[in-house]
Amino acid sequence: MVANDTARLLMELETIAATLIPDADIVKLKLRFEEVTNNYTVDRKTLEALENDFKDKVDFYLSALRIEGYSEQTLQGNRYDLMSFSEFVNKAVVQVTTSDVRRFLASNPQWAASTVAKKLSTLKAFYKWMTAEEFILHDPTAKIRTPKQEKRLPKAMSPDELEMIRDACQDSRERALVEVFYSTGCRISELAGMKTATIDWQNGSLPVIGKGNKERIVYLNGKAIYQLKKYLVDRQFEEDDCEYLFTTNRRPYRQMTTVAIRNIINKIASRVETSKKVTPHVFRHSMATMAINNGIELGDLQQLLGHSNPSTTLRYIMVSEERKKNAHKRFVQ
Repeated sequence: MVANDTARLLMELETIAATLIPDADIVKLKLRFEEVTNNYTVDRKTLEALENDFKDKVDFYLSALRIEGYSEQTLQGNRYDLMSFSEFVNKAVVQVTTSDVRRFLASNPQWAASTVAKKLSTLKAFYKWMTAEEFILHDPTAKIRTPKQEKRLPKAMSPDELEMIRDACQDSRERALVEVFYSTGCRISELAGMKTATIDWQNGSLPVIGKGNKERIVYLNGKAIYQLKKYLVDRQFEEDDCEYLFTTNRRPYRQMTTVAIRNIINKIASRVETSKKVTPHVFRHSMATMAINNGIELGDLQQLLGHSNPSTTLRYIMVSEERKKNAHKRFVQ
């Protein structure tokens, strides 16, 4: 078995040398490799040992991302996608081929193009890091292009639909959630992380931590300030020392999770008769679309939403039917 492992190692080294150093004298290199390996006992890893390598490398990668300031939600999403891929290929990181990646991406016909693109993006980032850190020499995702995705319009609510959602709220916490979501245009994770003590009531603003652990200031309109104060007064009747703005209703009072916030929005939406699916992110789309229709500058909206890339913000201008209609009336006589 040892002799076979040594022979296999020599063959693999010869192949790598021929690839990386095409002008080298392969015969002489092979003789030198044999001289070196004669001083060692070569024992090839078992398949089981190679399989465990993937989890270790993923842990290294996620630790690096954590140091760079990525959120725990992003890290957990990356772990899920990478370990799902690991279970599918059942190989060590270094053994994965381009064909393995393509087979994985095509393995579930129910995946939308956006889902495939997200999983591919995760794998590309992982293998790019692995290559840069010199854990591997070849990136199996390098030749795979991101699939074309259908451009869908953000499902913004109309002013009437927003009023219906407001009317469907049954307590001060629900109404405050709706108003803060709409006024700030925050992502759900940003809203969950808001802290009461950081609110500047005079200026109607507070800081949030967005993607990439970046802090920005968001703003509260008159309705949001009114409903927030009403909600906080209701909380004062109980012993509540939780620092977060939105908390659970039962003792011990603690920060609401994104799952809990999403469930509340779903409950509010279920009380309204509308064919449109209302989610936390729809409030973000609605705020952006309303701002565009009212003439906000692109750069200002980009800062309010926390977009690092202006092209992400630009899609709101591209899809605003109301803006296009008004422009036609104004400029096409």
